[in-house]
Amino acid sequence: MTPEWWRTAAIYQIYPRSFADASGDGVGDLAGVTSRMDALAELGVDAIWLSPFMTSPQRDAGYDVTDYRDVDPLFGTLADFDAMLESAHARGIRVIIDLVPNHSSDQHVWFQEALTAAPGSRERARYLFRDGRGPGGHEPPNNWQSIFGGSAWTRVTEADGSPGQWYLHLFDSSQPDFDWTQREVRDEFLDILRFWLDRGVDGFRVDVAHGLIKEDGLPDYIQPEDADSMGGEAEDDVPYWGRPGVHEVYREWRALLEEYDGDRALCAEAWRPTARETALWVRPDEMHQAFNFPYMMTEWDAAALRTVIADSLEAFPAVGAPATWVLSNHDVIRHASRLALGADSPQGHGIGPLSPGKPDPVVGLRRARAATTVMFALPGSAYIYQGEELGLPEAIELPDEARQDPTWFRTNGERYGRDGCRVPIPWEADAPAFGFSATGASWLPQPAEWRALARDAQRDDPASTLSLYRDLLRLRREESLASGDLEWVDGWPTHVLAFRNGRVTVIANTGSEDVPAPEGMRVLCASGPLGEGVVPVDTAAWFIAG
Repeated sequence: MTPEWWRTAAIYQIYPRSFADASGDGVGDLAGVTSRMDALAELGVDAIWLSPFMTSPQRDAGYDVTDYRDVDPLFGTLADFDAMLESAHARGIRVIIDLVPNHSSDQHVWFQEALTAAPGSRERARYLFRDGRGPGGHEPPNNWQSIFGGSAWTRVTEADGSPGQWYLHLFDSSQPDFDWTQREVRDEFLDILRFWLDRGVDGFRVDVAHGLIKEDGLPDYIQPEDADSMGGEAEDDVPYWGRPGVHEVYREWRALLEEYDGDRALCAEAWRPTARETALWVRPDEMHQAFNFPYMMTEWDAAALRTVIADSLEAFPAVGAPATWVLSNHDVIRHASRLALGADSPQGHGIGPLSPGKPDPVVGLRRARAATTVMFALPGSAYIYQGEELGLPEAIELPDEARQDPTWFRTNGERYGRDGCRVPIPWEADAPAFGFSATGASWLPQPAEWRALARDAQRDDPASTLSLYRDLLRLRREESLASGDLEWVDGWPTHVLAFRNGRVTVIANTGSEDVPAPEGMRVLCASGPLGEGVVPVDTAAWFIAG
């Protein structure tokens, strides 16, 4: 029996507004994705995951949805979506789409109805409206802070013009949270799932999958200053992350997906501190995959990597799910920069011109290539964020006036946010906007130095990062590494990560001194040049006997 595709897939994340622009307005679109499908097939990925493209006022780049059953005109039409889906399927590429169930846009018809309805009404019950505290209800219902900065509560003006109730928004004030204790909310999303499944999508990546359910009574909670904003490092009991009731929601979703043919899949964006906690989202009757954020946020350190890999390969298979591996996405500093940071930067804060400890780009790329070489040798499913196959670093020197992330505005510029990892990617070195848009328009400015990283500049260079990714993905398939078993290889210095998967032995040097290459073995692939009989610093290589 053939294993389900999602157990071993290499999945490529497309951030539509920054991938390819067919319309020429400077924002990527679905027709642009279709136009570049051959490049994705050439890269060798099994599936693509598209960040939000549904109807939205774009206050948070599409994570504020007004219509979950349509395409925003910025990205095209449902016909464009169907054409993109058909193009992908014709090349054997599956399609996963983003779903945002924690909150809607404040322009959603439900929220607009809530604003004109009375307190205690059915319309308000779909969201988390509460009376304020203190005299006249002038204080928010509790002290929760938005992930984007500032209070997580906004007060509305009632129909008669008087100050009214407050509504919860864990993110921007334009993103009110749904009340997932309400049956109407649950039924609405089951119907949304059916809409897209009937069109032929292969799965859903679920945004903020560890949210949705809030602690009864909405008790006060103060997040530590240095905490990860999405709860990925939260050791205490956070009243709006990881509540037990959220699992009931996904059991319903799993049952619905199993009514469809074709191994449809659910992937959770669940920021939890450990792999063991993350695995709770992928028990046999819940989701199929969950992003391995503890792995993504691990430093370039052999001992730390061995610990998180071992924990992952114990926790996920223990519940019948594949481990997943990811190094970059649209919310974190690109790993070609993050792995060389000289100062802490909590998730979501970003880096910019005035940030301390800015990365050395040479060291960052060298470590990124090595980290990817390790990742593609691990059993399970691997995620790639658009542009990492080109070795793109974080765009650090963006001018203040170009920034668009709500985090930048809600913190009055104290946090740079995520714009740096969302800059449109380069395709052709000598084309307008490096081939992203024929008109040269680009919703975020592209660094001039990205010319050398354009896809056409790397395609025929065997030493390029693009060639490395193509080789790794091809060898990953040929050696069946994604369905293999990992065995640690001991006897190496503490700064060396060494393991075997099938007939491939992986050696990764995270230290400051070269180490000898394994004797009697030949190099199958390496992240960078190997010295005579050595694996250099910040380099990883695959070896096989003979």
